[in-house]
Amino acid sequence: MSDPDCLFCKIVAGDIAADIVAESDTAIAFRDVNPQAPTHVLVIPREHYQNVGEVAAAGDVDAGDLFRLCSEVAATEGIAESGYRLVANTGAQAHQTVFHAHVHVLGGRPMGWPPG
Repeated sequence: MSDPDCLFCKIVAGDIAADIVAESDTAIAFRDVNPQAPTHVLVIPREHYQNVGEVAAAGDVDAGDLFRLCSEVAATEGIAESGYRLVANTGAQAHQTVFHAHVHVLGGRPMGWPPG
């Protein structure tokens, strides 16, 4: 399932160009166009789900594949050893701006705490 008005669905379909860094059968990873860290990659399911809660609840989607691809991205980007942050904003108040489930892989600099 896809949403014809969804930016990320258009990237999955190849209608909008993106700097793709990794892919699996169920997910795709590409560089964020507005990076918040030296490494900032978005990992999204190929299917359209509004948020990661919907991905987790879906019986036909392997949510673990999103996290496997996040781990692969961290390794290939050279941030696995030094550390990285995974962020999944869910809903407008959490600053989700594209309502297609996605996980941000952030690294390459110290990450302060608390976030936000």
